[in-house]
Amino acid sequence: MSHEHGHGDAHRGEEAPSVHRHRKGAPRRIPTWVVTVSDTRTLETDSGGALVASLLEEAGHPVPERRIVSDDVEAIQATLREGLVAPDVGAVILTGGTGVAPRDVTPEAVTPLLERVIPGFGELFRMLSYEEIGAAALLSRALAGQAGGRVVFALPGSRGAIRTAMEKLVIPEMGHLVGESTKA
Repeated sequence: MSHEHGHGDAHRGEEAPSVHRHRKGAPRRIPTWVVTVSDTRTLETDSGGALVASLLEEAGHPVPERRIVSDDVEAIQATLREGLVAPDVGAVILTGGTGVAPRDVTPEAVTPLLERVIPGFGELFRMLSYEEIGAAALLSRALAGQAGGRVVFALPGSRGAIRTAMEKLVIPEMGHLVGESTKA
């Protein structure tokens, strides 16, 4: 049996029947917490978090909670832990703090709380970013994972990066990811 048997169609740009079946059964409405990691933003000045919330709501996903948290590992972890146990929440999206500057600690805060990292998210995000901004895409440490039956995304804070991640990756696959995360 060849390596491509059963998956070859998906590699040529066509969806395999199993992918289509999984997406068809995925939840359509995913209540999502939006958390902006910043020492300087307020809810009124947080255009990145507002964009995440707006894109989610346009796609039919409610945003029951939107917060600002400081660039501090413990503060980020406390907020993420709260989101991971909040009733009826399917996803938590953090924005900001994913670069390489010393204050960018979102990946260090998020990763220990994940049960599984989804490497393809960061890989694809950086590939898409490379198409838009060139080699500077390598400065992003955006990531995604699963914890407690929920999906967690850590996105950069720039509006362009948020739009790319949300429109090309998060919104198209969030239902599928949440559906897979809640399987017994």
